[in-house]
Amino acid sequence: MNALSKICTAVCFSCCYIFTLSACQQSPQYGYIEGETMGTSYHILYMEPSKADADDIKAAIDERLIQINDSMSTYQDNSTISTFNRLSAGQPLTVDPDFIKVLSVSKEVYTQSGGAFDPTVMPLVKAWGFGGKMTVDHLQNPPTEQAIAAANALIDFDGIKLSDNKLSKDKDGVALDFSAVAKGYGVDAIAGVLANDYKITNYMVEIGGEVATSGVNDQQRPWQIAIDAPLADSTVSNRKTIAVIRQPDHAEQQMHIATSGNYRNRVIFNGVSYSHTIDPISGAPVRGGAPSVTVAADSVALADAWATALTAMPYEQALDVASQQNLAALFVVPRAGLNTETDNIEDWQVIETPAMEAFRRSNKAH
Repeated sequence: MNALSKICTAVCFSCCYIFTLSACQQSPQYGYIEGETMGTSYHILYMEPSKADADDIKAAIDERLIQINDSMSTYQDNSTISTFNRLSAGQPLTVDPDFIKVLSVSKEVYTQSGGAFDPTVMPLVKAWGFGGKMTVDHLQNPPTEQAIAAANALIDFDGIKLSDNKLSKDKDGVALDFSAVAKGYGVDAIAGVLANDYKITNYMVEIGGEVATSGVNDQQRPWQIAIDAPLADSTVSNRKTIAVIRQPDHAEQQMHIATSGNYRNRVIFNGVSYSHTIDPISGAPVRGGAPSVTVAADSVALADAWATALTAMPYEQALDVASQQNLAALFVVPRAGLNTETDNIEDWQVIETPAMEAFRRSNKAH
């Protein structure tokens, strides 16, 4: 994972935020489920099926999330990914279908982003000391060239090899971290439980700000996702909306959205804003990256990985890559001549790729 602070995107429906759901006027036929997973929380609003118990649905969701954590959690010593990370070069490990799907998404974004998304980048993050909150000390006392070179030697996603369901690595010490894609994949998996196991077609699923929607909300209208302005004083409970992305209102239409950002974990040093996201290409903290990037894609896992990749580049480069790859991407950046230390929403502007402009234009409320 590129060391990245995920924005807790406000998810709104019927003019209400998910985090204040109890205050909303809900139709009786819509149910609400919440829980904890992947170091954060999940929230689900769905049209209740005629023959299903809410407790059964929650149990099925939690079981599915346990399967994903057992596969990809670096916090579990006995998970598949932790086991793989301890293996020596050339030792094969049998991996599960979930792992293979996330590896495939990661490889796709790694290749198309020119390496900006790299699940083996953690040694560089540790070398810079960015395991937690960004501080000026890290920039005043950067790692030595030798330390950076040693960390770079362990960044080798090209050396991760999959043959059928057997995974191996080319170098000792190379380790995977799917934190920048696993939440998105978890959203896709929960949506799969609702749609496939319970035939639920109207739902909103969110994990840590990554969102999937389908059908209509409790007011029988397309779902809509609110994007926070990256204000200096912004918190989970104190936020302002700068843009709204509405789900297409075509029959059985779905939407998959992920937002990444660094504005709650960055620092100004010598007049330059740095995030604690490490650019795997330069081996240093990203300078001039967009404070907030939102991507809509065919899956939340893909959107999650791309949002991370675009945050790991300088803004101008990220905009070029997103446009070249025909991504539906929305950037929130300061207006010309302004820095990112502001609590005034008017100091920010929304920049969209052509694909995102077309997506939002086609989905405007009628």
